[in-house]
Amino acid sequence: MRSIWRTPWGRALGGRARGGRLEGPLLRDIGLVCLAVGVVGLSYGAVAVTSGFAWWFPVLMGVLVLAASSEFLFVGIIASGGSPIAALLAGLLVNARHLPFGLAVPDVLGQGWRGALGAHLMNDETVVFALAQDEPERKRAAYWLCGLGILICWPVGAALGALLGSVVRDTGALGLDAMFPAVILALILPALKDRPLRRTALAGAALALTVTPFLPAGLPVLLALAALPLFAAKTKKEAMR
Repeated sequence: MRSIWRTPWGRALGGRARGGRLEGPLLRDIGLVCLAVGVVGLSYGAVAVTSGFAWWFPVLMGVLVLAASSEFLFVGIIASGGSPIAALLAGLLVNARHLPFGLAVPDVLGQGWRGALGAHLMNDETVVFALAQDEPERKRAAYWLCGLGILICWPVGAALGALLGSVVRDTGALGLDAMFPAVILALILPALKDRPLRRTALAGAALALTVTPFLPAGLPVLLALAALPLFAAKTKKEAMR
């Protein structure tokens, strides 16, 4: 066990062996996010099955697509009578945010087959954890550990949710989808002590809430990115002082 944490990944994640137990704040945070993703996967699998999909469909989508918002949107459009083409285009539109994600973390993906797998693991959580690190080694370690954790927890959660959906018909009453945003909020609260970042986050949240009644799921979050110039302008102004 100790030899594992002598590797660059172990040092990068801040882990160490003590009495056979691993410690590290980053490991804890990544574990919490992966757990939350798995719980949301329960809701996704249950919703998919109760909407008429076969039990294996959310599991297969969870492995091949690995993008919760677009998967929820796809299932919702099909369940409401929309065409598969419209559902596919909507999912691609929601996942358009991966284009700037790729530009933000090009050094963590790797080359060849590792680059392809790294691109598949790209999502909001992996990018956030990578960008939060200072050193390139820590960025790669956080990105890959979080990505692989989600690759496991999301389909497993979807499979368990599919089983749950065959028993519990009103899955919305469980409120499982509330756990993930609650965990994410708990993780970002320390960063909101920075005033420019806090103002930008509040502006983006207000913008997303305003358009939520009028836009499909996933798009309000994209539109919230319009608040980012506020943060850039504020930080630039403070740097010039």
